[in-house]
Amino acid sequence: MKCPYCKLDNNRVIDSRASEDAFAIRRRRECLECGRRYTTYEKVEEAILRVVKKDGSREPFDRRKILSGLLKACEKRPISTLVLEECADRVERACHENFDREVDSKFIGALVMQELRKLDHVAYVRFASVYREFKDVAQFLEELKPMLERHEGDARPSEPTAKESKA
Repeated sequence: MKCPYCKLDNNRVIDSRASEDAFAIRRRRECLECGRRYTTYEKVEEAILRVVKKDGSREPFDRRKILSGLLKACEKRPISTLVLEECADRVERACHENFDREVDSKFIGALVMQELRKLDHVAYVRFASVYREFKDVAQFLEELKPMLERHEGDARPSEPTAKESKA
C-alpha cells in the first residue's frame, strides 16, 4: 500500500478492526518513510451479477427493476412500500445466494411471483399476466383457478347445526 503523502510503499499496520457495517476491515497505517498516518479499507470484491434475458441478451442485475415491477403490480393495493422493499431484498438475496455470475430472468420472475402470491392475490395476477404474457382469457383463468378454488373453500358455509335445521 503506497502512502498517499510521500507515495512510497513502506508502511506498517497500527490497528485493524471491522468497519461499522462489518463488510470491510478498517486499517490504520503509519508510513515508515514520512511518519504520517492514514486509514485504508479492505473489502470483498463482488463479481457483478448479470441477468440473462429471454432473448439471450445480458444486463447487470438491478434491484430497482424488481422493486419497480412490485410497485406496478401493487398499484392501488393496500401494501406499504416498506413491505415491497423487503420483498425486493429477499429476491435479490436469493439471486446472490444461488448464482455467482449470471441469473436467468425466469428465475427472478418466479421469485417475484412467489412473493406476490403470499402478499396479495390481485397483485400476483397483475404481475403474472404481464410476466407470463397471457395470450387469451383461458390462460388467465387457468392461473386464477387454484386461487379461486381455495377462496371458495374458505367461503363455503358450514354444516347447519341441529338448532338451525329445526328452525
